[in-house]
Amino acid sequence: MKTYFIAGHAKLPQGMAARNVYDSITITLELDFKYGVIVDCSCTLATEHGRSFIRQLLRGYCLKDGVEELIETVQMHYRGKAGQAIQAALKDVHAQFELVEAKV
Repeated sequence: MKTYFIAGHAKLPQGMAARNVYDSITITLELDFKYGVIVDCSCTLATEHGRSFIRQLLRGYCLKDGVEELIETVQMHYRGKAGQAIQAALKDVHAQFELVEAKV
């Protein structure tokens, strides 16, 4: 297998549908070992449309390039209430990524 699984978490804001099920948002990524490219991903947004949209935004991005451009992409294209939480979860997942990279 040439990929690995990693996750990031952040607290969801009040008044969100997903908050009825989860207290936090989780973003999971399947990453290519060699290049750090997002092969597939998922998140715990309440609607399939929201989960699919985030998947489209994140797939193909290389975490070795940092997280700033990815956060800017989310800021530009995702205008839902969970925007800040998604950005925080991406920062968390990038921190996890850096820990993995340091061990490889």
